[in-house]
Amino acid sequence: MKKYANETIAGIFVVIGLICVGYMTVQLGSVSIFGDDSYALKARFTTVSGLRVGNPVEMLGMQIGKVSQFKMDQEDQLAEVELKIKNGIAIYDDAIASIKTAGLIGDKYVLIDAGGGGELLKAGDTIIETEAPADIGDLISKYAFGDVEKK
Repeated sequence: MKKYANETIAGIFVVIGLICVGYMTVQLGSVSIFGDDSYALKARFTTVSGLRVGNPVEMLGMQIGKVSQFKMDQEDQLAEVELKIKNGIAIYDDAIASIKTAGLIGDKYVLIDAGGGGELLKAGDTIIETEAPADIGDLISKYAFGDVEKK
């Protein structure tokens, strides 16, 4: 009888451990099991150099979503970025999306100026106004070789 009691206690600990590992995997991996609390918007850029899936989307200095996917529009020669925005965040059709760098050599992120003069964007809509990232190498070479005008 004592043998079965020890095996039962060990089994309970194993099950509790597996539940804890599963919970931590979902929390750390940002996986949603019971539905998604975000909606998708699209933005089209001339280049998305340095931007990766999972990079943050920010507005007013706060993270409001993540970059979820890239597609290439070969007809218009543009890169289409899908952004997952948290529910409850209002973005208008006159919003501006731009790719920025966090720090001097940091990761890229998408910065959204929400606008406010137009209609609200719905899931699946596209942000029309976009700004591609500045190429630091280009700027340095222009300055080094005298292509930048001094005022």
